Amino acid sequence: MKRKKREVGGEEDEEEGKGVSHSGNLGNGGGSRMCSNAASKTGTGCLYTQQGKKGTNQDAMLLWENFSSRSDTIFCGVFDGHGPFGHMVAKKVRDSLPIILSTQWKSHCKNETSDAAMDCAQTSPPMDDEWCEPLEQNENLPEMYVALRQSMLKAFKLMDKDLQFHPTIDCFCSGTTAIALVKQGQHLVIGNVGDSRAVLGMRDKDNALVAVQLTVDLKPDLPGEAARIQRCKGRVFALQDEPEVARVWLPNNDSPGLAMARAFGDFCLKDFGLISVPDVYYHHITERDEFVILATDGVWDVLSNKEAVDIVASAPGRTTAARALVDCAVRAWRLKYPTSKNDDCAVVCLFLENVSSGSTAIVEDNRTTNHAAASEKTEIADKSTSGGLEVNGFHPFVLEHSGTQGSSNEIVAVSELTEEKSPGKGQSKRTLAECISTADDEEWSALEGVTRVNSLLSLPRFMSGERRSASWRKWL
Repeated sequence: MKRKKREVGGEEDEEEGKGVSHSGNLGNGGGSRMCSNAASKTGTGCLYTQQGKKGTNQDAMLLWENFSSRSDTIFCGVFDGHGPFGHMVAKKVRDSLPIILSTQWKSHCKNETSDAAMDCAQTSPPMDDEWCEPLEQNENLPEMYVALRQSMLKAFKLMDKDLQFHPTIDCFCSGTTAIALVKQGQHLVIGNVGDSRAVLGMRDKDNALVAVQLTVDLKPDLPGEAARIQRCKGRVFALQDEPEVARVWLPNNDSPGLAMARAFGDFCLKDFGLISVPDVYYHHITERDEFVILATDGVWDVLSNKEAVDIVASAPGRTTAARALVDCAVRAWRLKYPTSKNDDCAVVCLFLENVSSGSTAIVEDNRTTNHAAASEKTEIADKSTSGGLEVNGFHPFVLEHSGTQGSSNEIVAVSELTEEKSPGKGQSKRTLAECISTADDEEWSALEGVTRVNSLLSLPRFMSGERRSASWRKWL
């Protein structure tokens, strides 16, 4: 009898999306680990994913309490795969990245006197070194951030290297985004690759609930990202049929059309400006901060930051907040884009204030009264959302950002970017249908029917198997 191979949370995980949580001592981290639809027994957080209409659910998520054997530390992450093996890449990163990060963090803490810059150079791929800026001195940054930032930079690079040489997952034209959040005490450190997003729900000085975006969607049309890609001979432009979606293309062929500037995997583009170096952000938690939402772009394509925060805040309880947000996103897809196939959605909600078990029921009862109204408001809302930085209302803090290519000057509205581009450079003369034509029956395409936005449009034509891997550079 042939035994079915199953890794924890791997691509053959039959429990995915069925409300099963995995806990116990896993790898170097220990603690309670949830990677499917579930909620923490302590009320710390919840997570939920739902498959879209495009095929296999390529989103993955994780909530890990007592991370790295630290009782005050939590790891959260969402991962949005793309390409023919995107679901496998996303789950691999979900399972391996936290363990690599834990190992690097422990190693860094044991050897704090080592030269961090030298360590980074020794463990980083040569190309990524150029985009890894040194940490600016800031007296307001805690020591844990300096150590964790360096550990994140190392862990992301080691993770990408692991994918490059993985024996069973083909990452040449498949990849994933990643948002990795570590909460230790009152400190939040977030590493971001791709266009998934982290949003903070907090109270302003008038006690009104506001949304603060903690990360930047790393799209190819951000000035710093586009400049890097173009310096590496990659191309950035949008197709005529979707002028608002900038994509990354190979130098001499209109593929693969990746709709993000950084990602794990996608090695066909790694020599042409695509990198896996994370933007790293720090935030000090205050008493006004209530929760953080991590979600893939299936949510942000149809809901604004404020709408998402309102939905989570008005959910019947902490255990159902992530599901409420996904349900509202699915309904919004049907209303806003009735002819489109809705994207996969994955959400992790991390609550920043501790609530005792006795008071949890009271909080949930108070939320129930507002839940129906918030859902109705979401259904009829038709406000377009953008990938730029959205900050509603109030700035009670300074978000420290350790970028790898630039700072806040990268955050430019899409309309401004469009105006700056000349008609000849900003768009392709080809239509969307021409770009994804499938004359070869074996050529994979992300567009099988009508969809709104795909992370990856088409694959270059290669020979199969070992012949492909040996000859792809000639094709480029």
